Parts: sequence; C-alpha cells; structure tokens
Amino acid sequence: MIPFDPQRHKYPSLRNVVYAKNGMVCSTQPLASQIGLEILKKGGNAMDAAVAVASALPLFEPTCNGIGSDAFALVWTDGKLYGINGSGPSPKALTAEKVRERGYTSMPAVGWCSVTVPGSPACWAEVNRRFGRLPLTEIMAPTVRYAREGFPVQAHLNGMWQMEYEKITKAAKLEPAPYAAWFTTFLNEGRVPAPGEIFRCPDMADTLEELAETNCESFYRGKLAEKILAHSKATGGFLTEEDLASYYPEWVEPLSVSYKGYDVYEMPPNGHGLTVLMALNILKTMDLGNERENADAYHKTMEALKLAFVDAQKYVTDPRFMKVDPKDLLSEAYTEKRRALIGETALFPEAGTPNGSDTVYFCTADGEGNMVSFIQSNAKHFGSGIVVPGTGIALQDRAVNFSLDPQADNFLEGGKKTYHTIIPGFLAKDGKPVGPFGVMGGFMQPQGHVQVVVNTVDFHMNPQEALDAPRFQWVGGKKIQFEHGIADSIAKELLRKGHDIEIVTENRNMGRGQIIWTDGTVLVGGTESRADGCIAAW
Repeated sequence: MIPFDPQRHKYPSLRNVVYAKNGMVCSTQPLASQIGLEILKKGGNAMDAAVAVASALPLFEPTCNGIGSDAFALVWTDGKLYGINGSGPSPKALTAEKVRERGYTSMPAVGWCSVTVPGSPACWAEVNRRFGRLPLTEIMAPTVRYAREGFPVQAHLNGMWQMEYEKITKAAKLEPAPYAAWFTTFLNEGRVPAPGEIFRCPDMADTLEELAETNCESFYRGKLAEKILAHSKATGGFLTEEDLASYYPEWVEPLSVSYKGYDVYEMPPNGHGLTVLMALNILKTMDLGNERENADAYHKTMEALKLAFVDAQKYVTDPRFMKVDPKDLLSEAYTEKRRALIGETALFPEAGTPNGSDTVYFCTADGEGNMVSFIQSNAKHFGSGIVVPGTGIALQDRAVNFSLDPQADNFLEGGKKTYHTIIPGFLAKDGKPVGPFGVMGGFMQPQGHVQVVVNTVDFHMNPQEALDAPRFQWVGGKKIQFEHGIADSIAKELLRKGHDIEIVTENRNMGRGQIIWTDGTVLVGGTESRADGCIAAW
C-alpha cells in the first residue's frame, strides 16, 4: 500500500448532509453502519437495525463499549416515544466500606470495585422482543462473521487502545489475575492493533452466537453467567448469581421540555439527561442572537450549562434514592431562580435548592417512521479492564461514578444504580418526530446535546453543520475548554467576562455525535467528523 499517516489531517474536510428515503444508520464505525443498513434491507425495522449496531460496536469499537456495557435508548414508533434504561445496579455485596478496605479513597476506574451489573445484552433483547421483526440470530450474524474472519481497525481507535493498554498494564502489575484475559483478547501478538491492521475476536463470535440463540438469557441466567461468576469468584469480584439473575432493563417515561417551539426529550435519572433539560429551560427565554459566533451566545450557554451541571451532579442518582424530584428541578419557579444568576460575568457555580468516558452513540431510522436514539458505554474506554476468559466480554466500570461520601445522594450502596453519563436525545415538534440525536463522551454529553439543540433551533444549522461547529466544554469552576476553531476575538471577550479559557488542539474530549432529522417523508443525516463517522443510507 502507498505509505501515509491515517491519523494526520493537514487540511479541513468538508462533509455534506446525506439524504435518504427508505432508511438510515449513523454511527462512528463504517462497518457497524453498513450492518445496520444490511438488516434494514433484509426487512428489519429501525429497532432491529439499532440492536444490530449495538451488538456490533463491542467488536468494532471495544475502546468505548463492550458486551458487558450499559445502554439507554429512546424509541419512536406508532406516534409515541419510549425510553428503556439498560443500566445495572452495583453488586449487592459491593459497599463503600469494602472499597476502602482495598485501599481506595475514591472510586477506582479499574478492577472489580468498579464493576456494576451490565445491562446492554438485556437491553438488546428487550428492544428486539417488544419492537423487533427479525430474530437475534439473524440480527447478530454479520458481526459474528466479522469477529471470526477479522476486520481492519479504524484510525480513530488506535490512540485510545494504546492508552488503555498502558492503564491495564499498570493495574495488572499489581494484581494480574483479573486482567489476564484482556491481554489475550484485545491484543494482536502482544501489541495494540495498528490502523488498518486486521483484528479478530473468535471468543466474541462464540458469545454473540450464544446470546442470539438464548435471547441474551445466557448472560444473566445461563452458561455465560456461569463463566462471569466463576471469574468473579476466582479473582476477587463481587458479582453473585442473584445479582445477574434478578436483572431486567426498565421501560421508563422520557422527560422533556419545550425549547423555542420544539420538544426536547431525554432519559430520566439515573442518567443525567436532566442536565440538558435544565440548561435549555434556562436558555429558552434568552436571546442568543442570529449568529452562533458571538461572545454573548457563548457566555449565556456556558453559564446555563454550569448551573444545570452542578445541580445534576448533586442530585442525580438511582431515582429510588433521589432526595429531589426531577420535576422540581425543571419547574418554572426554580428555573427562573437559576436564570436570574446569569449576569455579564462568569459564575463560580454552586448547586441550588429546589422546592421539591467512553461511549458509542448511534441512531437509526426506517421508511415507516420508526426512529431510534441509542447509546452504549463501558464508562472509561475498555471499562474495568476485566475480561471474562474465553468470552470476549469486557466488563464496564460504571461504579466509578459513585461517591464514597455518606452524605452524597450518589453514595455507593449495594444494589443501587449510579449517576450515569450516557444519554440519548430526541427532538419533536407539534407531536411529530424531528428525530434522534446524541453526542457521546462522558461529561461532555449533556454539553454536546445543548450545543446541538442551540445550533439547530437558534441558529438553523443543518445536521452536519450542527455537529461540525466547534464545541466547548465546562470542566469545573470557571474553566472552559474551547475547541480549536472558535475565534480568538470571542475567547478574548469571554476572558474579559471572567471565564478561564483554555484552547485545546486535541478534539478527542469534545464528544462524537450523530443526527437524523425527518420531515415525515425524507431522512437527512449528519455524522461525526471528529471520528470515523459514517452514514449508511438507503
């Protein structure tokens, strides 16, 4: 092959929106998008395509999600939006005291203390059971084939894979047993696969076949569960037969707010989509101008996000343990109090008192009006670093978001769901769908959602433009990271307003998004230019 650097981008790249009529799949992985389209062409609907992509991405993007991930989805069908929470609770035996006994003063991002019950396989099966047309054996067959025969690694993954190798190598030096299978499963002859190099995972192929044949029951109440529990018992884990056998995903009612004529939908807690809705509530009566590139629009949006974020970080957890009703956080009275705090200078945000990582995101649509907004995540790249031997199952590290402070709403307790960063979004108007959208990337996610909605509604950007626009990220206090591309004059004006501005040249932490909009007849999509984004359309 002609020599070149697949990760160099000397010149800006222009992408146009993509139109289609019969179906569309937008993801960060070209092969996964093609698998989703293949399922649509076989007669599957948008829900079948979503499950196909969800079960493919643990193979194609293992640095972001795995078979042992959590997942959330918003499903539009027959004129109604449904939400499914595929996050799992902490093992009942995992307590703050036991974490401290292992020498930690805060929740670790690797090892058994970080593992909660994975929800993704159960989520796939439940979406398929309720809304799908094709059997899981047919839906997962293309990924099984790729897992056995191999596929070329995309350029964007290599850097994250290398970072994870270094992290897990460090952990394995202290305690090798839990991590041994990671090295035999996710390395090529002891090294990280290079961009374009063929990677195979026959263990994952066998596992996906077992999941498909048992409608994912095996993961929780069958042969795969036995393997997971055996590894947990042998290497100091906390998972028990009861933890897995008692798990089922939950259908939930999405939350929404009206923003300047559009209805924005997010999942309710334990996810932090509430952050998006609180920020948009604050912004909905504010004039952001006609052009996005003005300091006042940036200032107001940044301030609204900061105020929403600190509230979410204080109050969001497993809804059974929340001390505040989400409706109170979205009330007009409380919103007005928070809005009144925004002035001409930067705030150091503090939570109010109301009255009452890494990830994959993708979306699908078919020609019948069905649409799915789906997100799936390990949390921190490969998750806990623990892979169940002989299965290709990488276990997530979602417990990392728990607090060890007994006074915190999100305090670690056995059998409790943690504050969750993964959030799918959906936009509607006048009772009709506009479409699914999402921006993955840890605590960047709600910030990305707000910026996409503002770009779309306030500044009338097309879906590709709304994703391509330079992003910012609040990282704490008055500090804001600006992606390269935001004008120096705007940064200087915001510095004068008291913001601590840092220009970042590495866009890996600015999230990766996908969008599909519809007018009821034609689909139009945008995909992430910061990654290996791909739209497969029919």
